[in-house]
Amino acid sequence: MVICVGKLKERFYQEAAAEYCKRLGRYCRLEVAELPEQRLSEAPSPAEIEQALAKEAEMIRSRAPAGASLAALCVEGVQRSSEEFSQLLGSWDQLGEKALVFVIGGSYGLHTSLKKEAWARLSLSRMTFPHHLARVMVLEQIYRGYQILEGGKYHK
Repeated sequence: MVICVGKLKERFYQEAAAEYCKRLGRYCRLEVAELPEQRLSEAPSPAEIEQALAKEAEMIRSRAPAGASLAALCVEGVQRSSEEFSQLLGSWDQLGEKALVFVIGGSYGLHTSLKKEAWARLSLSRMTFPHHLARVMVLEQIYRGYQILEGGKYHK
């Protein structure tokens, strides 16, 4: 499962995400859940941001299956190569856990409590990307990870 704060508005992101979701149907039962991003003032205070992130965290928790392992996408996360990410997917599979949930926050990221609860914290790059693009990138890497695990031709 992939839980995302914010809605994909641009058609090209929608189409790319849909393509990887279709491809992933061969490997796993994938669900992508979009949650609304909390509205903030034009120049939000740190307290206002904290409150919004806490509300988003509660929405994420309520949407994730009970007992799910969370993989939080955050700047503090570990950068991994595609092969290392594939190994992470494989190690989670071996745990026999019920569900793995990748969590992508909105424009202000994820609440600290979610990051602390996460089974894994991942970073896509030291660069900053829009969270809409991050969704496509995560879906592509999940697909690539499964391809690597099965020895497929997609990853060269």
